[in-house]
Amino acid sequence: MKKLLFSIASLVIFLITDAQIKTPAPSPPQTIKQDFGLASIELSYSRPGIKGRKIFGDLVPYNKVWRTGANSATTVTFGDDVIIDGTSIPAGKYGLLTIPDKKSWIIIISKQTDVTNPSAYKKESDVVRIPVAVKKLKESIESFTIQFANVKNTTCELQLMWDKSVVVLPIKTEIDAKIMASIDDAMKKDKPPYYQAAVYYMENNKDLNKALDWFNKAAEAEPTAYWVQHQWANCLAKLGKKQEAKAAAQRSKELAIEAKNDDYVRLNDKLLAELNN
Repeated sequence: MKKLLFSIASLVIFLITDAQIKTPAPSPPQTIKQDFGLASIELSYSRPGIKGRKIFGDLVPYNKVWRTGANSATTVTFGDDVIIDGTSIPAGKYGLLTIPDKKSWIIIISKQTDVTNPSAYKKESDVVRIPVAVKKLKESIESFTIQFANVKNTTCELQLMWDKSVVVLPIKTEIDAKIMASIDDAMKKDKPPYYQAAVYYMENNKDLNKALDWFNKAAEAEPTAYWVQHQWANCLAKLGKKQEAKAAAQRSKELAIEAKNDDYVRLNDKLLAELNN
């Protein structure tokens, strides 16, 4: 009986000591993905908190390489070629490192994707290093935050924020040549994408007369498409053909009313007001 009780007690102790306790991660990891240009940028990092500590110049020393987060190395993956500070960077996965200081940081894009401490860093693996000014925030950011902001067709910003400091890394991409080649190829197909090609030409200051011709063909193919009529009107307005632009905008408005699309009704009202000035 004593042996049995001893065996049961031993089993209970084993189960207790072997049990796994799940708790929140002190510096939770995050992966964010941003569509950019014709591809995307993906960033993986861990987010330490202030937790009452002094951050820059203490927890994060000045003038030393920082993994730019906690736990694992911070990495950034470019789905397409990008340009940073005039340097062309091929698509691929890179390490994101920083060297903070009081008034400026150095942001490093490195071939090393596993740097978790300064001793592992190799300067010869730098792809590009950029000095950026520190801007002060009015409110403190508790969790270290990296985010994409001001995302446009060919430019965006990578913002790094913690405590009351923020630094910004501008990123560019070149897509015009690829899109123009894609348009040239698509126009040879059985069903050319007239509307998409015309919008790109119009919005990027290409041949407006060619864009107008494509809008005409797109409107013929989809006579009730109010969005096509609206962009057709915009193109006519850019070419200085105000009366034709008014007619197209009015057609677009009437079609939008039928389709119960208030957004396009407002867009056309705004365009008609501009054309009547």
